[in-house]
Amino acid sequence: MTRRGSTPRRWPLAVAALVGDPRARSRVHRAALGVRDVLTNALVAAERPAVAGQVVDAVDLAGSLFDPAGARVIADELESLALADVLVVASPTLRASYSGLLKALLDHAPAGLLTPVVAVPVMLGASPRHALAVELQLRPLLTELGASVPGRGLALLESDVDTGVHRTAIHRWLPGVIPDLVGLLDARRRLGERYGAGRTPPTTSRAAYD
Repeated sequence: MTRRGSTPRRWPLAVAALVGDPRARSRVHRAALGVRDVLTNALVAAERPAVAGQVVDAVDLAGSLFDPAGARVIADELESLALADVLVVASPTLRASYSGLLKALLDHAPAGLLTPVVAVPVMLGASPRHALAVELQLRPLLTELGASVPGRGLALLESDVDTGVHRTAIHRWLPGVIPDLVGLLDARRRLGERYGAGRTPPTTSRAAYD
């Protein structure tokens, strides 16, 4: 049973993450996981069943980015991210922008790759002076690929991830994002049901539920 006005879900929403840090299992990776898990729990609390999905760490793909033999591997990873309902995209702030590694990966993305996705940009910086980069740099990249981006992106301090204070920052940011996020997801589902364009659940473990 669902409440009046709520949208029935045929399968859980997948909340996935893409990490664009050239350092493996970094602060950015930890922050992306934290945001993914908080968003997943918030959707469940809003009666939108959701599961924490796969995490793609771009550094694991670095060896394939400029190797023609790795093109299929890159394409498969990008296609799996496009199966997510919500995609957290996280990057360090380098020279007042997102990382070159993230750009190199997304340069392989076909036009409109993220059109089915609601994306949440997250950037980590060494100083509060870097906080604008998430809105001025990363948000435009995601919208160029077709993603819908609700609310404001999340800027975190690297030092806060070291101490765990970033969790407080995530929960402080969440109320400004979750209403728009839920609204976008509901609108997409209603349009899909109306026009028969809704996506079917992934059938392989390589999908966004990984």
